[in-house]
Amino acid sequence: MRRPQLDIQLKTPEQIELMRAAGLVVAAALERMRAAVAPGVSTADLDAIAESVIREAGGTPSFKGYHGYPASICSSVNEQIVHAIPAPTQVLRDGDLISIDCGAILDGWHGDAAITVGVGEVRPELLRMAEAAEDAMWAGIRAAARGMLSGRGRLTDISYAVERAVRAAGRYGIVEGYGGHGIGTEMHQDPHVLNHGRPGRGPRLVPGMALAIEPMVTMGSPRTVELDDGWTVISRDGSIAAHVEHTMALLEDGVWVLTAPDGGRARLGDLVTAREPARSSAG
Repeated sequence: MRRPQLDIQLKTPEQIELMRAAGLVVAAALERMRAAVAPGVSTADLDAIAESVIREAGGTPSFKGYHGYPASICSSVNEQIVHAIPAPTQVLRDGDLISIDCGAILDGWHGDAAITVGVGEVRPELLRMAEAAEDAMWAGIRAAARGMLSGRGRLTDISYAVERAVRAAGRYGIVEGYGGHGIGTEMHQDPHVLNHGRPGRGPRLVPGMALAIEPMVTMGSPRTVELDDGWTVISRDGSIAAHVEHTMALLEDGVWVLTAPDGGRARLGDLVTAREPARSSAG
């Protein structure tokens, strides 16, 4: 079943269960990479870890081959915001900040998530920025759940919640032109989910929607430049950036954060659907 106008793919609860399985593969890959991040590790090393975890689980990397993209992750370091290609020559150094974006396909369904990790001893203000991005992501997910449950929620309520959380946290740039997206049988689907904007606009938030929510913030200007490789996006002023992401789905009784091991319960409490067992929040 699809909504008109934007061709939004609505999923059944059973299909969302399949997306959850893909999301857990992504979560496992990200946790393995988080543990491996250290000075002297290359972004190609991290890419190899991701591909190994995904394929061992019976999945396929979503990114590899996507419009010609050559790797299983995007590994964006410091002023790189998104879509940086892993390379053996890009070796992590003490004080770096790396954003790792990873996707997996399992039984035809996609999961997509990103984390930002400090390398060694990182300046506290950079860690605060990464925390602000993560808090804003959860604010957006919370707004989606509440909007759907109230029956009055609109897509840009998510955008507004993300922006408001970032603005409350500090003087950060909210990256222009990039944002979240629908997800399901394809990695990128309608609708596009901006990280800024007025509330109360766009399609209604209804059960069956699956969205990737992904704030991208910088220590400076929100303006970007795409490098000659056709993929890597950097901050125009060279300021360091953070990028985080979760895939979430809306059900009749709440939200399910499909790429969070606990389904989102630690951050969202009773807003999480009963399909995510409460015991998983301890695991």
